[in-house]
Amino acid sequence: MANVTDVTDAAFEEVVLKSDIPVLVDFWAPWCGPCRMLGPIIEKVADKVAGTVKVVKLNVDDNSATAGEYGILSIPTVMIFKDGQKVEQLVGLTDEATLLSKLDALK
Repeated sequence: MANVTDVTDAAFEEVVLKSDIPVLVDFWAPWCGPCRMLGPIIEKVADKVAGTVKVVKLNVDDNSATAGEYGILSIPTVMIFKDGQKVEQLVGLTDEATLLSKLDALK
């Protein structure tokens, strides 16, 4: 997980909203089976976009304020932020090609 970092409610604004590059946020929880299946996919994507996109994970159980603010009702949910704005949202298990194509579209 070298290119994937954990983010908290307290750090979300600084790490995600104020980022000068796009940020992919994986909203997840340890008890969620599909979230655990998505983890390795997120790591592969992070390795491929290192330096051009920041990839972070937010545990919704530990950081309910941010999850609530963005209306996370189902996990896994992946959101992509650019210039402090949410530009994409994918709910459920998603594949590497889909994530990469969404990120490529931001360039």
